Amino acid sequence: MKILITGAYGQLGNELRVASAHHANHTYLFTDADTLDICNLDQLDAYFSQHSPDILVNCAAYTAVDKAEDDQDRCALINTEAVKNIGVVARKHNARVIHISTDYVFDGTSHIPYTEDMPVCPTNVYGNTKLQGEKELLMVAPDSVIIRTSWLYSSFGNNFVKTMLRLSSERDSLNVIFDQVGTPTYAADLAEAILTIIDQNEWKAGIYHFSNEGVCSWYDFCKVILEKAGNNTCKVFPIESSAYPVRTPRPHYSVLNKGKIKHTFNIEIPYWINALERCIKILNSQPS
Repeated sequence: MKILITGAYGQLGNELRVASAHHANHTYLFTDADTLDICNLDQLDAYFSQHSPDILVNCAAYTAVDKAEDDQDRCALINTEAVKNIGVVARKHNARVIHISTDYVFDGTSHIPYTEDMPVCPTNVYGNTKLQGEKELLMVAPDSVIIRTSWLYSSFGNNFVKTMLRLSSERDSLNVIFDQVGTPTYAADLAEAILTIIDQNEWKAGIYHFSNEGVCSWYDFCKVILEKAGNNTCKVFPIESSAYPVRTPRPHYSVLNKGKIKHTFNIEIPYWINALERCIKILNSQPS
């Protein structure tokens, strides 16, 4: 099959590029905004006419959560309108879509892991545009696969892991929030899951949740990052969310239930600490 990856310069797009080497039975087309503007319906349609992809994996997104509050139109264009464009064009050309969404479609008030059928209630512009993107896609291309994920990190791009490693090398101590709980997701593991889904003999549309296994706070996450990186000098102190004000409140609980994706596609998901170890090993091997 011919697989089109949008948002190929991002964390997940880059990890899909790496993982594709282990799924060489397919042909891959990697695009980003400079080569394919998914906000432009005509350009997207022309690309499909020229290249005829069988599946589009949409990794493109507007993810600057705080900035989105002032940039609502741009956020909605990328997270909602462009996703609708993808669905319209894919359906026209008899292609299928795998779209990446977010835990921010929930309000974070649950105390049990979120299943795919639990009520959605985004609390900010970013979460709302991602939810509307899901809805638009399912209206125009109901046979799509939507994967919600959380706390994404990678050896590529900017993310919490790389920020904590950098700050811990510059400071004697860090203050990290302990009252927001979720599960980190190594983008390499999500990429492998996506390609496993594509390799299935039967297409099984629907909404699915994916993160690594286990639960932690941002404080716990940071502690383990420094431990696995061998940093024993920087102290990490827990603080409440109220002590670290941000413009856009984050969910206090965003643990995702992965039972559906595991059982449907027979996917084994690594524990978050084991996944983190693999990522840090790669980061340590890179030239400084």
